[in-house]
Amino acid sequence: MAGRRHRPPSARRTAENALRRLGFTRVAGVDEAGRGCLAGPVVAAAVVLSGRRLVGLRDSKLLTAAARERLYDRILDSCLTWGVGVRGADEVDRVNVHRASLAAMRDALRGLAPSPDFVLVDAFRIPFVFIPQRGVVGGDRQCACIAAASIVAKVTRDREMLRLHRADGRYGFDRHKGYATPGHLDAVARHGRSSVHRRTFRPFSLPDV
Repeated sequence: MAGRRHRPPSARRTAENALRRLGFTRVAGVDEAGRGCLAGPVVAAAVVLSGRRLVGLRDSKLLTAAARERLYDRILDSCLTWGVGVRGADEVDRVNVHRASLAAMRDALRGLAPSPDFVLVDAFRIPFVFIPQRGVVGGDRQCACIAAASIVAKVTRDREMLRLHRADGRYGFDRHKGYATPGHLDAVARHGRSSVHRRTFRPFSLPDV
């Protein structure tokens, strides 16, 4: 219909429902935020949704900040259990961002009580997790529980970046949340890297603070 804004489709529960028909009753979705940033932590979240329908649940990247905040509260109020894992810039530099992301995901899963009996992960499987699991390519857009985890991870990380901005406002973390925007790169060129910047991420052949 002319003039009507197109909205991206909501994530569905098709995969979760198929697993429930096989006898799995607590299906956790897992996703992370901050993998491609130049500063700040990588944050992972794990969520086991209840049977309650959440209208508008979709990949966090397809939502406005205000919509993410609203859904974050609704997810935490209605889900069966949720957990968050955080690994800082120092660990990203020490072990690389992929391993730090996997470690944060394991931490998030360990925070679930009761434990899930199946895990759906955005894009890939998590090693050293002894629960049946499946990596789903594009899972944050397909699976409701992964979309919920993407929102919890993103909101948690954005709040941390706002806290870091209040502690040191030179870099504009409140605007770009640590991503490599021109303004962020200009601030690093002026001030050098802070203690929350990742030393191993390009384009950082720049001085420390």
